[in-house]
Amino acid sequence: MIRTILAIGFFVLVTAAIPQARAADAKQMEANKKNVVEFYNAVLNEKDFEKASKYVGATYIQHNPIGADGLDGIKGFINFLKEKFPQNKSEIKRVFADGNYVIVHVHAVREPGTRGNAIFDLFRLDDNGKIVEHWDAVQPIPEKSLNNNTMF
Repeated sequence: MIRTILAIGFFVLVTAAIPQARAADAKQMEANKKNVVEFYNAVLNEKDFEKASKYVGATYIQHNPIGADGLDGIKGFINFLKEKFPQNKSEIKRVFADGNYVIVHVHAVREPGTRGNAIFDLFRLDDNGKIVEHWDAVQPIPEKSLNNNTMF
C-alpha cells in the first residue's frame, strides 16, 4: 500500500512539472523566433552586420554551398547584398519553431519590380537563443502557375 501511494505521489509530481516545462519550452521557442526574425531583418533588409552579429553563437555553420561558415560568411553575404542588390527586401510570411529550430517562409525580392523568390530558411539555435546553423531552399516565383494557389 505504501508503494502505491509513493508511486501515485511521484506521478503527481511528474505530471505537475509537465505544464511548467511546456510553458518554459513555449517561452524559449517564442524567444528563438524573435531572435531569428530580428537577425533575418538585420541581414536581409537592414544589411547591418553589427546588429546581425548579436544574434549569432560562438560558431555558425552554413549549409548553403555558396556561403561561408562563421561571422565572416555573414559579413560577406551582407557586403554582397550591399554591392549587388542594395534594394533587396525580404518579407517574412510565416515563422515556425520546434525546440531549438526555427523556420521562416519568406518572399524575397532582390530588385524592385521582379517576382522574386519563395524561400524557406531553417535555423538551429543554441540553448542561449543564439543562431549556430543555417539551411535554406530557394524557389523562383514563376510568371505563370498551373494552379490558382499562391506560393505564400
